Amino acid sequence: MTVLIAGAGIGGLTAALSLHAAGIGATVVESAREIRPLGVGINLLPHAVRELTELGLGDDLAALGVATAENVYYDRHGRRIFTEPRGRAQGYRWPQYSVHRGELQLLLLAAVRARLGTDAVRTGTRLVDFAQGTDGVRARLLDRATGEERGYDATALIGADGLHSAVRARLHPEEGPLRWSGIRMWRGVTRAEPFLTGCSMVIVAGGDVELVAYPIGRGRINWVCQVREAGPGPLTGDAAWNSAGRPADVLPHVADWSLGCLDVPGLVAGSDVLLQYPMVDRDPLPTWGSGRVTLLGDAAHPMYPVGANGASQAVVDARVLAHELARADGVPDGLARYEAARRAATAAVVDANREMHRAGGRTPGDLARITAAYRHATGSDVAALNSRASLSLR
Repeated sequence: MTVLIAGAGIGGLTAALSLHAAGIGATVVESAREIRPLGVGINLLPHAVRELTELGLGDDLAALGVATAENVYYDRHGRRIFTEPRGRAQGYRWPQYSVHRGELQLLLLAAVRARLGTDAVRTGTRLVDFAQGTDGVRARLLDRATGEERGYDATALIGADGLHSAVRARLHPEEGPLRWSGIRMWRGVTRAEPFLTGCSMVIVAGGDVELVAYPIGRGRINWVCQVREAGPGPLTGDAAWNSAGRPADVLPHVADWSLGCLDVPGLVAGSDVLLQYPMVDRDPLPTWGSGRVTLLGDAAHPMYPVGANGASQAVVDARVLAHELARADGVPDGLARYEAARRAATAAVVDANREMHRAGGRTPGDLARITAAYRHATGSDVAALNSRASLSLR
């Protein structure tokens, strides 16, 4: 069995490692000509850290990221509203890590090449189209350096090609534009001194503006500023996406904020990296794929980042995919079982992220109730995760 994975992001690379661990061959194609440590910070929740640890990457993650110990909620005047322990401090057997997304991607890439071979990830290669038959999938791949197209035969195709997935567009051509929340997001990375415990995440609300900040190691603070610009609706074609932002666009929203533990205007003004993009998701699909083709990660279930769960859900997808394929009688059966296990679960996360985004609770009781409801809705209760059987095949 050889599985072709479109997309060398966190989900696609974890899928390659998981398939290899289950005794299944995999090849990853990536449109980018070079995989570089781009982007800003993300969080890996305990359910994802468990899976990567079982893939043998626990020590690497500990060296790469910061083990988040608490979420601390403030108002814009620096009044502490609510504190929630995170990771091991919350009772999980695995930590929560805050990491630089690009550095995590390079860690996974190095592991794939070391275990599967240097040719297991083919950069500068774009999936153009595919067709499936009873025995396999015929993909058409474009070599971006030469412009040459060639065929590639695989027993299955996994679309892990992100928010603007070509595989999803081919499977669901009738689908409309992305769904915009009305929120514009700026994300930055700033070199700054640690705050609070040094392993704390702060969430600050100020009317139509919210800011999240947390350390990602090597003296860097990742921050996200969310500003409401409009009501929810479809994302128009001219919306700026992942484009460079300017501190001057953000500072007016936080110029008078005074936290005490964190200089928010200074954090924004001193950012080394600053990107802007709209907060978007999609309604859950009734099916992801069929036969020998399916989706994974953001290609399957794009979600608001308010629950810090997007990358984590992609990691779990990858592990369940390999688990079900290895146990199935055939590829279509394995992919159907994977989808049955993950489609409803990830739809619940999409809905929970929307609900958390709308909830807006700002009293200690509200926040405790919202965060507890989120863990329940997303299947991340401490006892449930700690007691669940491993997805590794013995």
